[in-house]
Amino acid sequence: MTLRIYNTLSRQVEVFKPIAAPRVGMYVCGMTVYDHCHIGHARSMVAFDVIKRWLDASGYQVNYVRNITDIDDKIIRRALENGESIRALTDRMISALQEDCEKLHIQAPQSQPRATDYVPHMMDFIRVLMDKGLAYQAGDDVNFAVRRFAPYGQLSGKSLDELHAGERVAVLAGKEDPLDFVLWKGGKVDEPEEAKWQAPFGVGRPGWHIECSTMACELLGQTFDIHGGGADLQFPHHENEIAQSQGAHAVPLANYWMHNGFVNIDNEKMSKSLGNFFTIREVLEHCHAETLRFFIVRSHYRSALNYSDVHLNDAHGALKRLYTTLELVSPDDLTLSNVDWTSPYAARFKAAMDEDFATPEAVAVLFDLASEVNKNHSTSLAGLLKALGGVLGILQLSATQFLQSGASLAAKDIEASIQERASAKAAKNFALADQIRQSLLSQGIVLKDSASGTTWEKQS
Repeated sequence: MTLRIYNTLSRQVEVFKPIAAPRVGMYVCGMTVYDHCHIGHARSMVAFDVIKRWLDASGYQVNYVRNITDIDDKIIRRALENGESIRALTDRMISALQEDCEKLHIQAPQSQPRATDYVPHMMDFIRVLMDKGLAYQAGDDVNFAVRRFAPYGQLSGKSLDELHAGERVAVLAGKEDPLDFVLWKGGKVDEPEEAKWQAPFGVGRPGWHIECSTMACELLGQTFDIHGGGADLQFPHHENEIAQSQGAHAVPLANYWMHNGFVNIDNEKMSKSLGNFFTIREVLEHCHAETLRFFIVRSHYRSALNYSDVHLNDAHGALKRLYTTLELVSPDDLTLSNVDWTSPYAARFKAAMDEDFATPEAVAVLFDLASEVNKNHSTSLAGLLKALGGVLGILQLSATQFLQSGASLAAKDIEASIQERASAKAAKNFALADQIRQSLLSQGIVLKDSASGTTWEKQS
């Protein structure tokens, strides 16, 4: 089956045809690094990590770029509040971002450009737009004139009049149209000097939208294959990227636009104002990182993701069942390059992923495969289970490592109790043996007896 992708721009599922197969260029809007990443960021990063993994598994050579916005109003404000430099703040948050990604098994993109490294390129980009009459000086700012770019609204599918009504935009001083957006922001007296650059059109800094257009074109070319990000970026950010890039270069910026769905908290949109805002770090204080990842991939990347403790606990129990299968049947060492994609389970998995990365169906295949492994104890099928799980970024730990993670007692102390219990059973002191089992259980440790001995796992 041929890979098909839902293209937000055309509003339909299309056959994926890279510009220069097997090479694929993919740009995904990354984080503005003024604070720790939240689970909305986790959703986007995991979604596009899975997409990248499947493109790799399908034989493509992916150049994946995920930018870092390290200059922005929120960053400046937070640095001033903290009494630290912008660079100190952004370096610290970038380190935290990388730590979160490692915990969630998110592979590093080929490039993670910082906006501040491309400011001279942004100045050149803005000059091109001004020379073409698509941008104008307004005091210390430079704005993009949306009414001078006829296709504006193509990604949102709305006319300028509809966008005005839907966004309830107000006319701001110096703008020809309320939807005009800033390309260059004039520097303010109270802003630190490290937030200002000298440009031909004045001292200041780039606007947010021009950052991504510039970095994407510099690293992937004027037209590339896939541009992705959260659904909240579709308008105005991605709409404005298209206007800037197509306006400057007269070619499409990207051939496929992909957007992951929102995250809701107990059926309400996640928001700091509602007090239902969680960072990745807060969630991982009481949840295994792979459980959070599995919770995300169980939903299709385009659907809304409803976060709750109940759903997270359910995901943990389901993932535990898969790992239990791999504990009972040791998997053969199988890599994706050696998978027979015509075999029944692999073919079903491939069909699901080839249809717009349908991870819920792919996960269902994993559970069917696990059931088969439990029945026939096939080490080759267990190997396939682990290999296919790798496409989703799961099942790559040892079963013991996952099942015992988060235990309240040290492993050596648990093993000592197991030995004490074995001695009690040998001495036919079954009351003591049962007492030891119950004591461990009360501390969240479940013992599992088999012909080969006693093992343990953390209680769900």
